[in-house]
Amino acid sequence: MSGSADHDLIDSGELHAVQGFWDLITRRAESSGDRPILFDERDHSLTFAEFRDQAERVAAALHAQGIGRDTRVAWQLPTRISTALVMAALARLGAVQAPIIPIYREREVSSAVASSAAEVILVPGIWRGTDYVAMAEGLPWSPRILTIGVDAPASPDVSSLPPVTGVAKEVRWIYFTSGSSGLPKGVRHTDRSLLAAARGFATQGQLGHVADEVGSIPFPIAHVGGVVYLMSMLSAGFPSVLLEAFDPATAVPLWRKHKVTFTGGSTVFYNALLSEQRKLPDGESLVPSLRLLKGGGAPCPPSVYTGVRDEMRVTVAHDYGMTEAPMICVAAPDDSDEQLANTEGKPVPGLRVRVVDDTGRSVVGRDGEIQLEGDTLFAGYTDPAQTAEAFTADGWFRTGDLGHVRADGHVEVTGRLKDVIIRKGENIGPVEVESLIAGHAAIAEVAVIGLPDEERGERVCAVVTLRPGAAAPELAELAGYLRQAGLMAQKVPEQLEVLDELPKTGIGKLDKKAIRRTISSD
Repeated sequence: MSGSADHDLIDSGELHAVQGFWDLITRRAESSGDRPILFDERDHSLTFAEFRDQAERVAAALHAQGIGRDTRVAWQLPTRISTALVMAALARLGAVQAPIIPIYREREVSSAVASSAAEVILVPGIWRGTDYVAMAEGLPWSPRILTIGVDAPASPDVSSLPPVTGVAKEVRWIYFTSGSSGLPKGVRHTDRSLLAAARGFATQGQLGHVADEVGSIPFPIAHVGGVVYLMSMLSAGFPSVLLEAFDPATAVPLWRKHKVTFTGGSTVFYNALLSEQRKLPDGESLVPSLRLLKGGGAPCPPSVYTGVRDEMRVTVAHDYGMTEAPMICVAAPDDSDEQLANTEGKPVPGLRVRVVDDTGRSVVGRDGEIQLEGDTLFAGYTDPAQTAEAFTADGWFRTGDLGHVRADGHVEVTGRLKDVIIRKGENIGPVEVESLIAGHAAIAEVAVIGLPDEERGERVCAVVTLRPGAAAPELAELAGYLRQAGLMAQKVPEQLEVLDELPKTGIGKLDKKAIRRTISSD
């Protein structure tokens, strides 16, 4: 079903010679044309050569609809083969793509379409109960609407396509990330910045280094991780299974069928798979071929790492990135257990990381704001004022993340500047507290938040969900557990709330704003 690894990763010299996403597609089709690139839940599949050829036919169909070089195209499509073909086709045409994750609704979509100045929007029609055409028709900004179904439109005649031009250094992608107002900010990327992220992910993550490597994209391909993952597949020459929506009941049989060896995702995916593993008899493996889980977007507590390792016999090599820099650090599967459990890996090649204190001075071995400069970094926001605010006077990007670089070169992220709880004038990073609580036998998921308090300024509140069949711990019991684990008394939660489910964003990240609203309303 899948070919063996040929270890033909694009090296540093070749990467700089690649003239964008489309050039990468054609190079891989020429070198590995008969090997598979994509599988889906409908038993559809494509080889690398078929992917290139079909994408050209899709490009011809879109070109007939008036889409060409520099046309601004927003698309809000599920994780399908047809969507991957559209991504490639738009790259072939030299269009500017503005992917929008499917969970966004009118308010967020309107903001995204306006900030990208989209002339066309591609939608799936009705998908999972939502009429995306009707939603697009109701937007204040009125782009032309085209529907892309399970099968992308294709034209057999590609002779009218314009010549391929190099666009590696031009802004051709606009992704969206939450702003302080809650509306998405437009993040501008070039093919080169995304290719650099993909190379770091594939090489440092050792993807495609084993025979019969098969990946999976169970998260929204409209997320910036989608294009990075797709470029990584093309760089390393391995296929992946696409899932329109992540559900273990669907994912596990499909992964077993295609012998998936690793999958992307985030901590919520790790926990979901671990929960499914715990339903099986001792000694039975959920997905026997699975060797590696990789993801980012949210912290991964050490207890999750050890749980997956001990119960699933799978390695979690958790990474660190954000929309503005899709790959900052990547963990290697052969890092030590201690490194994998407690860090986010090492910075990828071509990206520099520094840590600064409140005065703006670089610090070593202790927490400060993580700042970035280098190849995987975005080209600024669509709003110039937001760009100016996000960069230091000497050109480094302010991530807003707290952390430090260890003596071994690995980076440990300890919290967010805006997420810090200030209790009686002392800063408390939630990640440390969350990591310890996640190790409690009764806890499935946890979010630690600060709530307004007249006496303390803010009080520490732990919001948790429970493992199946587990009894909720009392606050005093949890406090004792944390003190025994060595947590400072000042950081121990003073409030404990138990929910059936923790609110999450469209990519599976804990939505702490929604959690705060839920607790406050209760």
